[in-house]
Amino acid sequence: MTQQSFRRPRGTQDLFGDQVRSWRTVEETFRSLCAVYGYREIRTPVFESRGLFERSVGDATDIVEKQMFRVCAPQDQGTKEEWVLRPEGTAPVARAVIENGLLSRYSLIKAFYIAPIFRYERPQSGRLRQHHQCGVEAVGSPDPALDGEVITLGWHFLSECGLRDLEVSLNSIGCLRPDCRPRFRLSLLEFWASKVHLLCPDCQRRLKTNPLRILDCKQEGCQKIARQSPKSTQFLCSSCRSHFSQLKAFLKTLNISFEEDGHLVRGLDYYTRTVFEIRSGVLGAQNTVLGGGRYDGLIEQLGGPPTPGVGFGCGIERVLLALSDRASLERASRPSTVFLIALNEEARTRALRLLSELRRQNIPCDMDYPEGEESGRIRIRSLKGQMRQADKRGAHLVLIIGEDELKGDFLTFRDMLNRRQWTAPAPTVIQQIARCLNDQDPSPQVTDRLK
Repeated sequence: MTQQSFRRPRGTQDLFGDQVRSWRTVEETFRSLCAVYGYREIRTPVFESRGLFERSVGDATDIVEKQMFRVCAPQDQGTKEEWVLRPEGTAPVARAVIENGLLSRYSLIKAFYIAPIFRYERPQSGRLRQHHQCGVEAVGSPDPALDGEVITLGWHFLSECGLRDLEVSLNSIGCLRPDCRPRFRLSLLEFWASKVHLLCPDCQRRLKTNPLRILDCKQEGCQKIARQSPKSTQFLCSSCRSHFSQLKAFLKTLNISFEEDGHLVRGLDYYTRTVFEIRSGVLGAQNTVLGGGRYDGLIEQLGGPPTPGVGFGCGIERVLLALSDRASLERASRPSTVFLIALNEEARTRALRLLSELRRQNIPCDMDYPEGEESGRIRIRSLKGQMRQADKRGAHLVLIIGEDELKGDFLTFRDMLNRRQWTAPAPTVIQQIARCLNDQDPSPQVTDRLK
């Protein structure tokens, strides 16, 4: 029988060790800041009804037309309901808010999520078929100050992660009142009427369904012409114009610099008024790291009462890709690990007992588990070999137990980061470790054992 080999699906990735630690650092940074800003976590199913996204995102968007993964129920179940893997984060939160009656319990719902997102598109750097998104949703207030808070939180988060070359792009696409966005839509139709032949096939179709989508096209030819088209801010009603002016004033008060982009629309149909993106200059052409906006009609569109909302989504893969010093993040996210080295069988027994004691104290620690054996006994590596293993594991502190240490009831300590070594009585091991991991001087008796 031929052995079959399996590979991960295209557009996905496997993560291990330091890679996972760097992810957790980003996620924990996000969780901590959300708590500071008053956002609480929400978790929704990984698959939802297809109709949820057709109604919210828009049935003429790329997400609905091309990118959703269908979930098939077992054939013998006979269900006619069609589910899809979650292609974005806002619509599921809106559905959960309505279904669970959160609007009757809270005047303002401030929620955050960290979740896998699935889109069938051409995989490229920082854009995968399964990627991971962190986002916030603030539901219940039309206050432009809330838009400012959401943008500030996004900026704060990316800055805390270590991104420095950041730019905020800001626009208002107005509301659905006749004297607002509908006028902008008509002006786009008039602008594109004589240029239909210059558009890509997708945009020629978008011109009939939703001309605003053309402004979000990534084809260079369409982008070049779109930059000459009318700007949404030219057609704002008085209410939307006032909202946008207040938002810009708030951002200036909060020292968040931004550039206005009258052609920014984002790729989802539920947006109203504010839309924004935060970009990193190190990512090249596809440089958006975080984006979002206001969606004042979404809750009502999904069957709830008229309720305003605003939020953002941020790709974790793109955050990590934008970090110029990813290795530093991975090193910084490593726990301060203790590694035990035993140089003979008796020392190994002592090391196993000490390992258990340290773990009960919640001290991250490990020891060498050799690969081979001789005559039924484990082949213990040399001091040099075990030091090599400690280095591979990223150990901060090494504890050595050999013949001398057993006889004298002491341990030899090696601080791998600060390149210092000392000996201390075995009963003081917990205190010595605590002082070392907290970068305090252990007042050691210096020894040349590893010089």
